[in-house]
Amino acid sequence: MKIQLSKDSQGKFRQRIQIGSHTIFADASAENSAPDPHDLYDASLAACKAITVMMYAEHKKIALESVEIEMESDNSRERQGEYELRVRLKFIGNLTEDEKQRLFQIADKCPVHKLMTQVKTLVHSELA
Repeated sequence: MKIQLSKDSQGKFRQRIQIGSHTIFADASAENSAPDPHDLYDASLAACKAITVMMYAEHKKIALESVEIEMESDNSRERQGEYELRVRLKFIGNLTEDEKQRLFQIADKCPVHKLMTQVKTLVHSELA
């Protein structure tokens, strides 16, 4: 999927991000009129975990109604190469403890979790 970014007319640093037919915004200004890029990065993990768990539960006929995720980040050591995310998952539905534990394990198998923890990402930038 193609992603296009351009400066938005509102705000000093506000960016308009076009992802297919979807538009989202990012901002790093004091007004903080949109999530900053780190927030979007973190949110992608939360969304991926929730979607992965929901799909697994549907496939296995587990009575999962929804997933709630709270996430906190610690970027105090980012310059030293360490960025920490603490993720708390809550599974809503008539679930056994075994089902909850299995869903918890599945959450770490989402593609974004793997990208963040197991894959070396190569970024090739070029001047247009």
